Amino acid sequence: MATLYVENVPDELYEALRTAARSRRRSIAAEVTALLEAHFPTQKTLKARRALLRKIERMQSARPLSHGPFPSTEEMQREDRER
Repeated sequence: MATLYVENVPDELYEALRTAARSRRRSIAAEVTALLEAHFPTQKTLKARRALLRKIERMQSARPLSHGPFPSTEEMQREDRER
């Protein structure tokens, strides 16, 4: 695991970071790590997001399945609105 040292952090920013870490009962290092993980996704995370997006796009573009002689939910809603 890599080590990251940050110098010349403005006092106001450091205090905000320290306050956030305390409120979540974390060390400052753990808070910084959590912030980095939240804002800089890894290649593995990006790959999973792309796969999910492709799956959603396939689902949206798929034609609705018709189950026999019954009307689709869309047709039933339209019929209901016309009443």
